[in-house]
Amino acid sequence: MATLNEKQAELFTDRNWGVIATIRPDGSPHVTPVWIDYDGEYVLVNSAHGRTKVINIERDPRATVTVLPAADQQAGYVMVSGAATLVDEGALEHINMLAKKYLGEDKYPLPRPRRAARDHQDPSRTRRRLRRRRRLDAAGAIRGRACAGTSGR
Repeated sequence: MATLNEKQAELFTDRNWGVIATIRPDGSPHVTPVWIDYDGEYVLVNSAHGRTKVINIERDPRATVTVLPAADQQAGYVMVSGAATLVDEGALEHINMLAKKYLGEDKYPLPRPRRAARDHQDPSRTRRRLRRRRRLDAAGAIRGRACAGTSGR
C-alpha cells in the first residue's frame, strides 16, 4: 500500500481547505469545499449525517478529495480518489480537532437548529477516510490513487 509522501501529507495536515467530489444519483458530480486531515494512512473529511455528500457516499462510495496549498494555489495540488468509508467512531473528537485547526476553537460550534431542520439532518457526525493506493479499484475509506500535480510555472 503506497502512502502520501511528506510534502503531500503536509497539504492535508496544514491549514488548507480541500474539495470533495461525490456522485449524485443522476451521475453528475457534487463538489463541496471541506476541512481535511490525514492520519498517516487515510485522508479524512468530517461531515454530518443527512448532508448530501454523506448521502451520496452511502449510495456510491466513489469520491475524490483535492487539496491546494492556501499560501500559493499555483504551487501544485494533491488529489486522492477511491472508495470512501463512513466512520462514526471518533467523528465528534475529529470535528473538534478540525475546529481547533481551522477556527482556533476547542469545540466545533454545532449547526444552528434552523439549518438542521432545513437539511432534515441528524446532527450526529461522521467522517470519511480515503487511503492512497496505487489503483482506483481499491475499497475502503477514501482509499484510492493519489495524483500530485503542479501548475507548470
